[in-house]
Amino acid sequence: MNESLIKELLDKNIRVVAVTKKHTKAEVDQLHALGLSTFGENRVQEFLTKYDPNYHWHIIGHLQTNKVKYVVGKVDMIESVDSLKLAKEINKQATKLGIVQDVLVELKVTKTDENKTGYPIEGAMDFLKELESFDHICVKGLMCIATHTDDEALNAKEFDEMKALYDQAKAKYPQMDTLSMGMSHDWRLALAHGSNQVRIGTALFQS
Repeated sequence: MNESLIKELLDKNIRVVAVTKKHTKAEVDQLHALGLSTFGENRVQEFLTKYDPNYHWHIIGHLQTNKVKYVVGKVDMIESVDSLKLAKEINKQATKLGIVQDVLVELKVTKTDENKTGYPIEGAMDFLKELESFDHICVKGLMCIATHTDDEALNAKEFDEMKALYDQAKAKYPQMDTLSMGMSHDWRLALAHGSNQVRIGTALFQS
């Protein structure tokens, strides 16, 4: 475990989602013992093998509609809402449980990586308006995955675009409090450009 990084993150009082995909429940427990409390999983099946109601959990990977029923009510946040179809299913399952599920809207900010998921950033405000009709979803903010590149200027531009959009959205939707951007390789840059939540995996497990 990278205890010095964990200490740095805790000392700075940064909101951290510790990405634990491909790691064991024992490793999750170890991170929790070191002070981290929120854990992110990409795949529902893997999440279910580690789920512990004493911890906070986020789904951060692409979520298929047929898997929604397994996570609503268990996770604190679904960070990867990228379609009306998915939002509708989350709302349906949350309605059944009589709860409001917190979500983030995942936006596609990269212009070069066709494989990246996310709702097109150009239509973000229209998408947020469509989500207003779902009473059992609370949109708490926005999420993105920046282009994986060594070009810091490109990433900075993407983060700035997200921050400007977040500020615009927050002015209309006061419940928003989360701009989730930045991962193991770019979290410092993301924080410098307005992120208030980072998702760090690989770097936490490097000794």
